[in-house]
Amino acid sequence: MRLESRKYLDDIRRATQSLMEFTSGKSLADYLADAMLRSAVERQFEIIGEAMTRLARSDDSAAARITAHRRIIAFRNVLIHQYTDVDDRLVWDVAEKSLPTLAQEVETLLSEE
Repeated sequence: MRLESRKYLDDIRRATQSLMEFTSGKSLADYLADAMLRSAVERQFEIIGEAMTRLARSDDSAAARITAHRRIIAFRNVLIHQYTDVDDRLVWDVAEKSLPTLAQEVETLLSEE
């Protein structure tokens, strides 16, 4: 795997770790009540989506090994370009249900060399 691809995967890993730290012990109610938490979570998802976009452009075979890579990119685009339409409950759901899979897939890719 190219160094550039590893850098994007590491960016995704760090952002997923931050997201898990930010949301640990929190509930949806906590998330909805805390504008700073919502902003921090959205920012990390933006970083994940941007890194995934760059990974897909530079190393499509690596990106394709991440189950939801196209959905991750689409999610980033919504957060950036359609910010008025962001559903906080959906963001929370993605944080709770999708992050563990993403984190595992990224770790697998990074451990292969």
